Amino acid sequence: MDRGKGWTEQAGSGLTTRPACAGEHRRTAVPPLWGWLRREAPSAVRLEGPTPSAQQRDLRLDLFRGLALIIIFIDHIPENILSYFTLQAFQFYDAAEVFIFISGYTAALVYGRTLALQGAIFASAQILRRAWQLYVAHIFLFVIFIAEVSYTVTTFNNPMYNDEMRVADFLEEPHVAIVKALLLQFQPTFLDILPLYILLLVIFPVLLLGLRQQPLLVLIPSFSLYVVVQAVGLSVPAYPEGHVWYFNPLAWQFLFTAGAALGLRGTTRRHSPPAGAWLLTALVIVGIGFIIRLSWTIHGIWDSFPGLFLRELWPVNKNNLAPVRLVSFFSIVIVVGSLVPMEAVFLRSPAVKPLILCGQQSLEIFCLGILLSALGHFLLSEYSSSIVTQIGVNVAGVVVLCLTAKMIDWYKTMGRMPRAAGAGGGRGSAMSP
Repeated sequence: MDRGKGWTEQAGSGLTTRPACAGEHRRTAVPPLWGWLRREAPSAVRLEGPTPSAQQRDLRLDLFRGLALIIIFIDHIPENILSYFTLQAFQFYDAAEVFIFISGYTAALVYGRTLALQGAIFASAQILRRAWQLYVAHIFLFVIFIAEVSYTVTTFNNPMYNDEMRVADFLEEPHVAIVKALLLQFQPTFLDILPLYILLLVIFPVLLLGLRQQPLLVLIPSFSLYVVVQAVGLSVPAYPEGHVWYFNPLAWQFLFTAGAALGLRGTTRRHSPPAGAWLLTALVIVGIGFIIRLSWTIHGIWDSFPGLFLRELWPVNKNNLAPVRLVSFFSIVIVVGSLVPMEAVFLRSPAVKPLILCGQQSLEIFCLGILLSALGHFLLSEYSSSIVTQIGVNVAGVVVLCLTAKMIDWYKTMGRMPRAAGAGGGRGSAMSP
């Protein structure tokens, strides 16, 4: 483990801490509110030139986000043989937890720096701008997805897909469904995680300011709301009537907030990796989760094999982010953050480069992955679902996603070159939250 860096140092932050002298303390201890909102961060952070280590981008975040996007593509293909080898087959959580946690972490890294450099108003504007970009992408994805399903239904004369993909209500009353889609209340199959992310970003300016001032004043209410959801089943209604959001934002907000708290801490200070006792406990939890969840996976294939604690733990509710999912996920965060340093050699190997590029172009790859998952499902259902065909569909989809990420990265790199040359220097690619 890289002592003193862990999960909490991000490329380009350029943030270092130093003690203020007495005179400085008298001048800045109580800054005017308006001046703080415009340009000052409420912390003892000094904005200096980037240090050599600050020039590095934390490729672990890109790698695990890219891996999560590939897993989402695979898991979204029903009855997919490769889904027996993804996270959901070995742990109580899956790629959704990885995606939301890293989204919160990177949002705090990016906008925490913006807050420190340019103040709360500009940081909030940047966050809402990103939320708008995600909203526009979601609406475009919704339209293309509806068209893809409708075309398949018409071509193969198989109305089953309307119900399976939850688009039947749109076809029955499109004038109502389209309004509900614009309000993020209508969420067909596969299109339920972006609305959650959009909503979390909309409220993120308040979370960010609170986390910067006093993290516990945000984390305690966030966790309390999560506990209330677990206790009384509080949920958010969706369309059609009687449905709720698949990813309950009242529960999933805690995972996002926890990731943001850790990410924001990485912009202001260094900290040591978890103590040995914490790491050992996390390893035990991960090991136990692996054994139990693997027994369930085998039991699903071979009924005679016992599913350990199946009756006591099933179902592990994903909608409300059941505590067993949350504890298991936080345990793997501790393990990975402790055992995988930011300078790990494998992070710069050609083998993982495609996954890193997918993580760096997360929005485009996510949207494309959703469409490819639906297409793969239709191909396997209408033509052949043999193991060879399934593997072929999975490999083709992953290759398309990786090549698309490479193309987008090339395009963005070429677009930055004239500006960098004109400025007399280059800079690393910025992380997108």
